[in-house]
Amino acid sequence: MVTPKDIQYLEHKNVNKAKWDLCVGSADNGLIYAYSYYLDHMAMHWDALVFNDYEAVMPLTWNKKYGFYYLHQPFLCASLGVFGKKIDAKITEAFLRAIPGKFRYWDIYLNSGNLFPLADFKPYIRLNHVLNLKKNYDDLYQLFRASYKQTLKRVEQAGCIIKKDIAIEEVMAMTKSQLDPVVKIKDERYERFIQLYRVICSNNHAVNYGVYTPKDQLLASGVFLFSHQRAYYILAGNHPNGRTLGASHQVINTFIKDHAERNLVLDFEGSDISKIAFFFKSFGAEEELYPGILYNRLPALVRWLKN
Repeated sequence: MVTPKDIQYLEHKNVNKAKWDLCVGSADNGLIYAYSYYLDHMAMHWDALVFNDYEAVMPLTWNKKYGFYYLHQPFLCASLGVFGKKIDAKITEAFLRAIPGKFRYWDIYLNSGNLFPLADFKPYIRLNHVLNLKKNYDDLYQLFRASYKQTLKRVEQAGCIIKKDIAIEEVMAMTKSQLDPVVKIKDERYERFIQLYRVICSNNHAVNYGVYTPKDQLLASGVFLFSHQRAYYILAGNHPNGRTLGASHQVINTFIKDHAERNLVLDFEGSDISKIAFFFKSFGAEEELYPGILYNRLPALVRWLKN
């Protein structure tokens, strides 16, 4: 039985990244976000919880504000949590109880392999959507909503051109223009992902698509990363003209067509937002649940200010 005493807290500088990545790579519930190179690029700071000789691990992605340390979810990092073989409720809870007390506030997302009732914590449920691509394309296409099939025909009739592996800066610029009116994200975080993408792309574990008008205007784009027999739809961009036409439908359709009949799951990375969830389900995607944890041990006054 795993207890918090069996789990070691390591500062980032003391993590053996070779052993860490071996654990994540062989984990039953492994995800690309937990690899050390991903965390090094996307987390402002991260430390680690390690069971025995890296038999199971949990990254602690943290920051500090007003003198208090807190755990948070990094940009473009959908879920983390406990990774390893045969992870169960007791192991998950032991890791959570082993989180050092200096982290007074948590707002983190665990992974679907950590979805258990927990005695000492009250996780809430978050929603993801996934599509198994083992079937041939024609069978997968039949899962699409009828209106989406019409949208794809409309995009094709408009003479749109689909390009593969376009400049990541072009994709990021479109994504940024789409997100800026909704949420302000520091330019540094976009740049961090660009650098990460180049690393992953150099290992042939990334691809992107762009849909262009005949006059070479980018209407929609999508970035996909690969690990653990998953393709992560990590980043989407949509020009207003592309949204009207439905160009993003073609990004996803093209990816599905290119990767059908593979031992691969398309991970849409969400969403709890009903309109986005409807969009993903309309391609035949199924729900995948995972837990989030909001935990507040801040002093009473600071807690009131936080809320």
